[in-house]
Amino acid sequence: MQLDPLNRPRTPISQAELDEIIRRHELFQSGRHGGQRALLSYRDLTGLNLSGQNLSDCDLTAAFLENTICIGTLFNNAILFGANLAHADLRRAKLIRADLRGASLRGANLTGADLFDADLRDGALAARISPGEYRSIRIDEGASDLVGTRMVNANLSQARLSGAVANHTDFSDAIMRNCKLVRADLRNAVMTGVNLEGADLNGADLRGAVLKDAILVGADMSATETAGADLSGILTDRPAGKQLHQLTEPLETLIRRHEEWAASSGAKGAPLDLSGYDLRHARFPAGASLPALRATDAVLVALNLEGLGLQGAQFEGADLRSVKLVRADLRGVNLKEAKLNYADLRDCNLGALILGANRYLPARLDNARLRHADLRGADLRRANFTGADLTSANLTGAHTEEADFTNATLSDMIGMKR
Repeated sequence: MQLDPLNRPRTPISQAELDEIIRRHELFQSGRHGGQRALLSYRDLTGLNLSGQNLSDCDLTAAFLENTICIGTLFNNAILFGANLAHADLRRAKLIRADLRGASLRGANLTGADLFDADLRDGALAARISPGEYRSIRIDEGASDLVGTRMVNANLSQARLSGAVANHTDFSDAIMRNCKLVRADLRNAVMTGVNLEGADLNGADLRGAVLKDAILVGADMSATETAGADLSGILTDRPAGKQLHQLTEPLETLIRRHEEWAASSGAKGAPLDLSGYDLRHARFPAGASLPALRATDAVLVALNLEGLGLQGAQFEGADLRSVKLVRADLRGVNLKEAKLNYADLRDCNLGALILGANRYLPARLDNARLRHADLRGADLRRANFTGADLTSANLTGAHTEEADFTNATLSDMIGMKR
């Protein structure tokens, strides 16, 4: 008689045995002699250390991985169907296209993990009860269990979580573009600043959830329960400020007039003020020179501003999440309290603007949010980051001489010596 999959005993494995299996699996992955795919279904790996290992394409069906340490582990395309990953440390793990149907991630830490196109839908195992006859047995009532899971800054783009149970899960600042969340139980989940662009939330239960500052552009919210949810500051397809058609002239004309004004030191043209405008559909000419532009409290999410001259520009309180400012001239810019999460600021100049002999205007980023911002190679000399949030920002190769990071949040930041 076949044992029911839910009651089938798991075979314990030691750390030494696991290390040898992983060694052979890596040989298998690279096509070298002596390699063998890791087949760890129904094995008990509780509490073992898998950090930094490559277990892509391995089979961990219904395995026990409770309290395992899997920091930076590769599980790409792995089968984790019905696996128990409760309280596992999966920070920065790669689970791209992993099969996690029916898996338990209760209380696990997936901060910064990559679950692109992962499958976390309902799951069931087939048990043989007689020759030629099988019975479908659901894992933990079928739903993937994410209760109390930490998925801060995780990438869940195109992941499938339909029917998943994710009460009290922390998805803060996660990327969930085109994620499938049909009928997902997200009650009391923390989804502050999450990007749900194009996500399918049809029939999802968001009662009591916190979606403050979430991006819901193109999301399907039909039949979604939102009673008691915090929807303050969310960004949808609806205008989030004054619209471009409310400008006195076409934006292209106003940009040309601003460039004339800047080039003539104010003798010609007129300065451009876009404060409070929703600029998500605006187009700025490549290489435009817009010093002293005003755009306080404007919405510029995901705009391409690469290489623009924005010296001394005023962006206080503006929403610049996912904006592209590569090689932009931002000397002396005011980005106080601006939202710059996931902004691309590579090789930009955020140094001080020289005003004259012994006079300069430092760039202001005090109390700005720069979580996961890419500042590689940027000039940050003398910039004011007082109270800014630079969690997981990348400052590799950035120049930070005399920059002020007083009271700034620098956890998990990359590339800057402290």
